[in-house]
Amino acid sequence: MNIRRLAAGDAQAYRDLMLQAYALHPQAFTSSVSERAAMPIRWWESRLSSRLDVLLGAFVEHELVGIVGLSLEPREKARHKATLFGMYVADPHRHAGLGYQLVQAALEEARRHTFLRLVQLTVTAGNDSAVRLYQRSGFVLYGLEPMAIRVDEDYLDKVHMWLEL
Repeated sequence: MNIRRLAAGDAQAYRDLMLQAYALHPQAFTSSVSERAAMPIRWWESRLSSRLDVLLGAFVEHELVGIVGLSLEPREKARHKATLFGMYVADPHRHAGLGYQLVQAALEEARRHTFLRLVQLTVTAGNDSAVRLYQRSGFVLYGLEPMAIRVDEDYLDKVHMWLEL
């Protein structure tokens, strides 16, 4: 297994994995499969070449099987914060420590930016395994956003967590 920063050439694999994530786990993501499937490959490439987003991928035998993103804040007064987003590990590769390794790689990336002081994230309430993963990595809960997303007719809350670097 290898974790590395994704580049524009990884756009198709990134798109495929994220569309899988949105389809199989719609309650875990704010984006929907239909809105992201409509985005041209150029959109996915630009996401991977952004100055403000760092996307890390986990590869098993050259296949992208896990992803996590770190979004840097462009505004001067909030530049000390980053957001961890888009965490996903394909079902056949779960429960092998890959998610933890991806989170650690994202935190290592965050620590390379000396101006960052904290990383924040949201996770859908009720996703206890994800909350435990983030807690093992040092994140603590600081709030709950009621009715943060709607999936079909269900409204789901988001747990807000943060970690001081």
